[in-house]
Amino acid sequence: MRTILLTLFGVWAMHAAAAAPNYVLIFCDDLGYGDLGCYGSTKNRTPRIDAMAKEGMRFTSFMSSSPVCTPSRASLLTGCYARRVGMHEDFTGHWVLIPRSRRGMHARELTLPEMLKAKGYATACIGKWHLGDQLPHLPTAHGFDEYYGIPYSNDMASARRGDPPLPLVQDTKVIEAPANQATLTQRYTREAVSFIERNKSKPFFLYLPHTFPHLPIFASKEFHGKSANGRYGDSVEEIDWSTGKILDALKQHGLDKNTLVIFTSDNGSNGRNGGSNAPLSGAKGGTMEGGMRVPMIARWPGRIPAGSTCNELSSTMDFLPTFAALSGGLLSANNIDGHDITPLLTGTKGAASPYEVFYYYRRRQLQAVRWGDWKWHLPLANTFPNWTTADQKGRGRPGKLVNLKTDLAEKVDVTAANPKVMAKMRELVAQAEATLGNEDHQGKEQRSATTLESSKPMVLVK
Repeated sequence: MRTILLTLFGVWAMHAAAAAPNYVLIFCDDLGYGDLGCYGSTKNRTPRIDAMAKEGMRFTSFMSSSPVCTPSRASLLTGCYARRVGMHEDFTGHWVLIPRSRRGMHARELTLPEMLKAKGYATACIGKWHLGDQLPHLPTAHGFDEYYGIPYSNDMASARRGDPPLPLVQDTKVIEAPANQATLTQRYTREAVSFIERNKSKPFFLYLPHTFPHLPIFASKEFHGKSANGRYGDSVEEIDWSTGKILDALKQHGLDKNTLVIFTSDNGSNGRNGGSNAPLSGAKGGTMEGGMRVPMIARWPGRIPAGSTCNELSSTMDFLPTFAALSGGLLSANNIDGHDITPLLTGTKGAASPYEVFYYYRRRQLQAVRWGDWKWHLPLANTFPNWTTADQKGRGRPGKLVNLKTDLAEKVDVTAANPKVMAKMRELVAQAEATLGNEDHQGKEQRSATTLESSKPMVLVK
């Protein structure tokens, strides 16, 4: 009898392990809303990503929590507005963390990989990190078993500032400096496929934050000069190839139907060098839709309806609570801002956005609020950074209420005709200022990041 029971338990355990979904989260850097074929691009060839959209769901109102790198990545991993976890700026005059920054996510924050590790998942971060380059701030200190990639943006190698040559890091050691950027996408893809192969018999979480198409743009010799959109198109088309290789690996190892694959971006394109946020206005660094509304495609055969579109508001902050719900993971007692969007992903009839309100923060500043289809651009005496202001020359901007359903370009001010909407908007702003804070005002629910006493550059030790 004991043998029979042990056998039955073993069968149950194998079934339970097989039932746990795998997750692949592909996160581009500065990829615009209009940069993929399935989102309207006629310049960049993205057949594998377009096919992924046909086999899954395309989101049209999916938001990053920030228009720049570091805070958007902090939000993805913690399920929080970056302001809530103290990762909205680096407090040294820079928009994002720079090499040798002493700041990083606090250990008390439960991250997405930490939640999944507690459920027995293998975890890997392959690509650009940008949440701190000191040992206590690297991916291996925040829930990832493995790390392979660059620790910050690929343009951060200023000798005048004291930056070291751009490091390529494996776990916690620099293995190449300067990193050969032309081969990064190829090597990320190879490492990602290897991780899938090595963990095919247990649940895994693969986080692939690409380096590109962030400037400066590189592509391997197989893609360099091959697109109709210059280097920008070359890099996007290589990312499309990479996505196809990962999808092929999942099919090859029989993991296709048990893996949720997400493809999205950290913020909008800067609008230069071939990038596009069409039909949205604005760009990276600003809180117009083009700065924060990004492409998002979700594919999970048999669970996500093929060829579907979701127009409901959702965000990168939703990955943590959604993956927790799907895997039976536990969330911490810390307040988070994201929501379980499983009903949206699975196409549940009548499923609606879980957001009553969405806040557009830029560094310390609350710049806009969305409530339903309404979006209020707050009147600001000054903006961060000055080059995103509608008034130019850093002199601030007037307020403006727009309706995104009828005015996606955010051009028509309907403030005067909607006094009740404006009253609600002011109420929502007051709530944000009380909980998350605004500019130099600390919110009562705002938590701090961690700051080290000293820091040192990541360098190659021969």
